[in-house]
Amino acid sequence: MEVKNKQIKNILNILSQFLQGKEEALRLSLITFFSNGHLLIEDLPGLGKTTLAVGLARITGLSFGRIQATSDLLPSDIIGVSVYNKQTEKFEFHKGPIFNNVVLVDEINRATPKTQSALLEAMGEKQVTVEGETYKLPRPFFVIATQNPVEQFGTFPLPESQMDRFMMKISIGYPSREAEKEILTGGSKREELYSIQPVMDRNEVIRIQQEIDEVYISEKIVDYILDIAEATRKSKYFSAGLSIRGTLAVAKTAKTSAYFNGRDYVIPEDIKSLLPYTVPHRVILHEVYENTDHREIVLSVLESIPVPA
Repeated sequence: MEVKNKQIKNILNILSQFLQGKEEALRLSLITFFSNGHLLIEDLPGLGKTTLAVGLARITGLSFGRIQATSDLLPSDIIGVSVYNKQTEKFEFHKGPIFNNVVLVDEINRATPKTQSALLEAMGEKQVTVEGETYKLPRPFFVIATQNPVEQFGTFPLPESQMDRFMMKISIGYPSREAEKEILTGGSKREELYSIQPVMDRNEVIRIQQEIDEVYISEKIVDYILDIAEATRKSKYFSAGLSIRGTLAVAKTAKTSAYFNGRDYVIPEDIKSLLPYTVPHRVILHEVYENTDHREIVLSVLESIPVPA
């Protein structure tokens, strides 16, 4: 679906120079970002995940933080720590990398469950609590987490509660032959990435997010979303269907899709085109179906739901 909103189209055009042939992954990432959600990228190393995160922060004029997840990473390495100041004779809180607008959590499934849980409050409530004191995170706040789908040694699978906090799950994939040839002949553009000039600022990002909230969603569209949720909850394939957070994600991303395309109302296509990225990672298959293609089962169930006229 072509993006018609001029501001968003400008961002896509600039960032696509650094992610050749990955316009769809870039579009989905921007939809998640402007929907005020979080993104999980499951893909192999070296396909542009860091480029995507850095580029998004640079072009929107936002702060960027990176967390490299390892088995010895501690919650305090993410949130921050209180340090005693001898001069003031008081403990001072030193903020961790989570206190940035755009936060890349690389290989999130390499962190232990205890450390992964440190992200739950931050992603869900946009705040963190340290020693009984609550600190608000900056606005906007966007987490891009990555995980390797192949390598399983030394990894800790994300629990359902963590997965449900990601508005979308996508993969970037290999570039086309022509795009990769252009990369090989033109060389790395990583240094150019850090010199990108912002095309909007923090206030402009927040304004767009607020405008997206005002996009109209009709009762028929709401019923369509509820039909989707009900289908996953009653299906024989799933032991757990779509959560309320999941239905909110479906609605919010549909609004953003409509906004990207210059509309102030949602149509069924806005929802249907994003279902492969907003639903499959949230539902849980019964054990008997564990060896089948998870995503294909989910999409086959969703295809059976009548689309409103």
